Amino acid sequence: MVHYKPTFVYTFNFLPFYLVTRCSMKLSLSLAVNALILLKALVMISAQARFSNETDMKALLEFKSQAAENRREVLASWNNSSPLCSWIGVRCGRRRERVSSLDLGGFKLAGVISPSIGNLSFLRSLNLGDNSFVGTIPQEVGMLFRLQYLNMSFNLLEGNIPHSLSNCYKLSSLDLSLNHLEHGVPTELGSLSKLVILYLNNNNLTGEFPASFGNLTSLQELDFAYNNMEGEIPFDVARLTQMVFFQVSQNRLSGVFPPALYNMSLLESLSLAGNSFSGELRADFGDLLPNLRIVVMGRNKFTGAVPVTLANISSLGRFDISTNYLTGSIPLSFGKLHNLWWLGIHSNSLGNNSSSHLEFIGVLANCTQLEYLDVAYNRLGGVLPASIANLSTKLTVLSLGENLISGTLPHDIGNLISLQELDLETNLLTGELPASLGKLVELQVLELYSNEISGVIPSYLGNMTRLQWIHLNNNSFQGSIPQSIGRCQKLIDLWIDSNRLNGTIPLEILQIPTLAYLDLSDNFLTGSLPEEVGELQLLVGLGASNNKLSGHLPQALGGCLSVEFLYMQGNSFDGAIPDISQLVSLRNLDFSNNNLSGGIPRYLAKFHLLRNLNLSVNKLEGSVPVEGVFRNATEVSVFGNLNLCGGIREMQLQPCTVQASPKVRKHLSLEKKLAIGITTCIVFMFITVAYLCWFKKKNNASGGNPSDSSSALGMFFEKISFEELHVATSGFSSSHLIGSGNFGDVFKGLLGSDHKLVAVKVLNLLKHGATKSFMAECETFKGIRHRNLVKLLTVCSSLDSKGNEFRALVYEFMPKGSLDMWLQPEDLDRANDHSRSLTLSEKLNIAIDVASALEYLHVHCHDQVAHCDLKPSNVLLDDDLIAHVGDFGLAQLLCKYDRDTYLNKFSSAGVRGTVGYAAPEYGMGSQPSIQGDVYSFGVLVLEMFTGKKPTDISFAGDYNLHSYAMSVLSRDGEEGGGSNAIDEWLRLVLQVGIKCSEEYPRDRVRMTEALRELILVRSKFFTSKTTFTELSPRDAVQSFPQEWMLNADVHTIETSI
Repeated sequence: MVHYKPTFVYTFNFLPFYLVTRCSMKLSLSLAVNALILLKALVMISAQARFSNETDMKALLEFKSQAAENRREVLASWNNSSPLCSWIGVRCGRRRERVSSLDLGGFKLAGVISPSIGNLSFLRSLNLGDNSFVGTIPQEVGMLFRLQYLNMSFNLLEGNIPHSLSNCYKLSSLDLSLNHLEHGVPTELGSLSKLVILYLNNNNLTGEFPASFGNLTSLQELDFAYNNMEGEIPFDVARLTQMVFFQVSQNRLSGVFPPALYNMSLLESLSLAGNSFSGELRADFGDLLPNLRIVVMGRNKFTGAVPVTLANISSLGRFDISTNYLTGSIPLSFGKLHNLWWLGIHSNSLGNNSSSHLEFIGVLANCTQLEYLDVAYNRLGGVLPASIANLSTKLTVLSLGENLISGTLPHDIGNLISLQELDLETNLLTGELPASLGKLVELQVLELYSNEISGVIPSYLGNMTRLQWIHLNNNSFQGSIPQSIGRCQKLIDLWIDSNRLNGTIPLEILQIPTLAYLDLSDNFLTGSLPEEVGELQLLVGLGASNNKLSGHLPQALGGCLSVEFLYMQGNSFDGAIPDISQLVSLRNLDFSNNNLSGGIPRYLAKFHLLRNLNLSVNKLEGSVPVEGVFRNATEVSVFGNLNLCGGIREMQLQPCTVQASPKVRKHLSLEKKLAIGITTCIVFMFITVAYLCWFKKKNNASGGNPSDSSSALGMFFEKISFEELHVATSGFSSSHLIGSGNFGDVFKGLLGSDHKLVAVKVLNLLKHGATKSFMAECETFKGIRHRNLVKLLTVCSSLDSKGNEFRALVYEFMPKGSLDMWLQPEDLDRANDHSRSLTLSEKLNIAIDVASALEYLHVHCHDQVAHCDLKPSNVLLDDDLIAHVGDFGLAQLLCKYDRDTYLNKFSSAGVRGTVGYAAPEYGMGSQPSIQGDVYSFGVLVLEMFTGKKPTDISFAGDYNLHSYAMSVLSRDGEEGGGSNAIDEWLRLVLQVGIKCSEEYPRDRVRMTEALRELILVRSKFFTSKTTFTELSPRDAVQSFPQEWMLNADVHTIETSI
């Protein structure tokens, strides 16, 4: 403790002697002495009060000096000129002006907690929760012997729980949850006999459950969830008879169901989920714990039967014991639980294919509050009872999948009007879908796959417009695909493969903008694959294999830029393989067993993600490439094409031969030669004159000569010849190819006598907009220099060896590749041979680098620049993983903006090339702006730290990466957040991403503010001693709140998100 010396007291020690002299003339000696003693006592009391008050003040000022404020005005009142008891968050006692309560909860403070806090000796309540304090909890807190309430939850505190807290013997509430505390729980805390509430959840605590806690006989609420505690719960806690809330989920606890818990007859909430408890539950479970409202014991190793006496707990609302090893049947007595709203017993071994095991469905009709029923993944058998239609009209989730249930869907299934998810997949159901199913207009998930359901796919599905997942595959449906499904404009998955469907593919289902997976395979569909398939911009997987489709594969397939899986095998498609050169995300491509002709497109060798390519049994001809995926015979199949040649040796194809041109010369007469020569000259002169007229007109209109780029560019960049680039890249060899963009390919090269490693971007001038892209990059780079922008070294604008126009840009080489190569760990084998994924701190640094570059372009350039195409593939990394923003082919100097020019470029390569990253207003023709860049940056940040692409299959309609991140933060707030400092760190970063990716430009923050907030996060992050740098992106995703994942079915989670 820090002591302060009250120097003013010595002044008063001389006062009694002065008074004695004065009083000796008027009073007797005895009266003078009495007066002197009384006066000195009063003076000393006054001095002590002043001394104590000043002690509190100095202690709080010391506390303030070590606490960093995010909002500077919060503690502005804490100064010597203001009365102590008027300071914000400070309350004083009535009898003395001593600090009795300090409430700074949610003030967004940071820094460390000063040991001077221990000098507030009259403190009864201390709340520092929901801040960002780092470091350890000071031992001096143990000197606050009057303390009754202590809350330091939701900070970044680490280290041990101080043993000295046991000195605070009056404590009734102790909350240290949601920190990064470690090591064991001090046994000394067992001496806090007045403790009523103890929250230590969401830390990194280890060791065993302290037996000394059996002394906490007043304890009513205990939460140790989300730690790493192990061993068994000691029987000593049986003395905690006042316990109401007991939660130890997500630890490493073991042993049988803790016998001590049976002694807690007042218990209302019990959570043991996510441990290794085993053994059977006592038959009198419900009689011993009659006041339970919530029981969550999923993901353990419990065996035996579900206790029948659970029905005696009339207050029971939620019972979840999923993912265990329970056997037997579901008790019929559950029908007496009138307050039951959640029953989860999925993934056990209940039932033995007996019809009697479905009788519980009938009695659950008495549970009028039931909202969630999941008994999937068991062995329940028998006919699906009609009584299922009598369940509560509040039911939102009904899951009976992966059982042995037979029969048909009841005719009155439409009574369940609130149903959002119906899971009956992988059973033995037969018959047709009843008409009343169409009444379930709230339904979002319909899982009926792998049954024996027959009849037609009902057209009323089109009235269920909230549907997101329709899985009807592996059944016996007949007839045509109903056009009405096209009205389900939120549909993400449509799986109707492996049925007996016929007819053509309806155009309507190809106009569902949210569709991510469409599988029509293994049916009897006829006709062609419509061109409208190109409208499915978010399509990830398309299956139409093993049908009777014919005609040419549509060129529009090349517009499905997000597609990763394309299965067209087993049909009668003919003609050449369409231009799908833009589908660079392809992983699996199967065009086998068709009648395709022509050559194998060379660009397939550049698809770095392609893992399986099957072109066998067609009529293809020509040479087989040997680069890219074609280097591995196990990933490519081309057999059954008789006219193919070349390829790698393992393919065992015939070698390609070059046929010499015939050398037969046909002699012309002199007259014919003269006629041809004269005609040629006339035509040439005419073309030349016409070209010069057109050139002059265009030059006058534009005020310059854009085609003569070499002279203009020479003013700013040292030019280089085609021959030098040709040598540097070994003739633009495919072995030097490191990437492809919208307007050309990028090659690695060694330039000059010093063999400087460079990246050469060669423009494909045949592509619309390529020349403008070249000029845009040159124009942008003329006056900008920044450490986080890719450096343009030189340019080339000349003719190639064949006399064709040639243009290239030469950049500083970035050896670590582009950011998109790092964001998907499973792709790292092909991503410049990176052997690991990015750590969280590296990701934060990259985000700050990108923000710095954009902030420079938006604020510090002489002419404001909008990049217009920010995405992970345009963020390049050097050896030190410093990020550099590149590819300014769509960049705009806003002071020189030409709307028509921009819209032409954007319509051809902008929005289509960056689905998910382009700002929403660009899709409606808005002009480029720096706020569009802010949106793209926000999406990039959210992608980096959630692990989800903006084109993820779970996103549809208004639900996108932005709203996903908001839902994560919302649930984090409702459920109490995550388990350590990473959660707080991620929360702050995600907030930046969310504020940048608002739908409307006016709601987005500016890059300056986004950059500042990220830098603040980094400074706070590195003040902690926690080694976050060892965590990978997978850890980041897993550090999201887990309570709402507890014992929930996957589809339920996806729906609730």
